[in-house]
Amino acid sequence: MQTQQHYYTPEEYLAQEEVAAFRSEYRDGEIVPMTGGSINHNQIAGNVYAFLKFMLRQTDFKPYIGDLRLWIPRYRQYTYPDVFLIQGQPIFQDQRTDVILNPCFIVEVLSKSTKDRDRTDKFRYYRSIPEFQEYILINQYEIEIEQYLKSDRDSWLFRAYESDTEKIFFASINVEMTIAEIYENVDFNLADKQG
Repeated sequence: MQTQQHYYTPEEYLAQEEVAAFRSEYRDGEIVPMTGGSINHNQIAGNVYAFLKFMLRQTDFKPYIGDLRLWIPRYRQYTYPDVFLIQGQPIFQDQRTDVILNPCFIVEVLSKSTKDRDRTDKFRYYRSIPEFQEYILINQYEIEIEQYLKSDRDSWLFRAYESDTEKIFFASINVEMTIAEIYENVDFNLADKQG
């Protein structure tokens, strides 16, 4: 006998998320618990956030990390990007200060359970955001970074990085960061023990 899946409205999801012990994403009616982060995942996201926070001070780009929710209206998705930037003022969903609509730059640290979705569905959803210009995917298990840069309305340029001696130029914000800085204090020997 098949069990019927419950459909949640965005309002039901937001109400549930306010009291939940663990974060979940919303996927067009489905509430999906997020997997727990690893120490390497946390270290990489923190490295990128701290670097961008320092480099972008006194500009109109503001970095955010982890706990701020993103609403993607076209696909009815709520997500929690690992790190993202907003240029200028945040645009909030219905005056909610915990849900934004206008990131221009998003970083996702890949885990075994999220890497395929981050590369495919999530990237497609993010591309529907008019302000979105650059997408960075960082492997937490080895040195591997994927960069996608919007070149015009429907085209994206791709570049891969696989050496800690390289530098990555975040063209949409005119900032350069070394791959070694991204992976600072990351222990790949922990990879087998992480999700």
